[in-house]
Amino acid sequence: MKQVKTGDDSVTYHNPKYDETYHSTSGAVEEACEKFVKPCKIEERSKEKDSIKVLDICFGLGYNSCAAIDAAECKIFITALENDEEIIHRIKEVDPQFENYSLLKELVRTKPRTHAWKLSTDQVNIKLILGDARDEIKKLKNKFDCIFLDPFSPKKCPELWTKEFMQDIYNVTAPGGILATYSCAKSVRDNLKEAGFKVEDGPCIGRKSPSTIATKQ
Repeated sequence: MKQVKTGDDSVTYHNPKYDETYHSTSGAVEEACEKFVKPCKIEERSKEKDSIKVLDICFGLGYNSCAAIDAAECKIFITALENDEEIIHRIKEVDPQFENYSLLKELVRTKPRTHAWKLSTDQVNIKLILGDARDEIKKLKNKFDCIFLDPFSPKKCPELWTKEFMQDIYNVTAPGGILATYSCAKSVRDNLKEAGFKVEDGPCIGRKSPSTIATKQ
């Protein structure tokens, strides 16, 4: 797995199986903040609630989750799904400019129990589950305020962009919950709409096309 320096000087990796990087090469940290955390209104929501629940699908190096932790002003509960244990352990090798990335390093230094790493502080609760997201999402009991949908592209990883998977995501989204994803593919948006989400353009960061925001009414 090759390390790649991105446009904002943060680091990502190239996955040889999918032949794609885990983040936008225009800026990995920038992408986490601008395409995921800000569209999901983490900071604003955290000022209005005692706690927020986040589902991070395809956790990777944990940049999206850590950007959310940095932005939150209340207790934040993160459930993360990832099927590649190698990228999880790469967290030990990188030092992105996040205030709380040391929490993720601490998380992955612990011994996982039943394929899950767990960490809890006064303000942060993280559960990182190793497994196929299509299976693991059906086991979740919580309803989530914010969803980060960040698989490899629909062309390379079509199984995580299907109508069936979008329906499973919808089922664990709280009313008023927001999903953010970098893809604006028509098939992705159509599947989100068929699942019940209201879909709109997200920000254009690092490319001309917008990302996607989906809301559960």
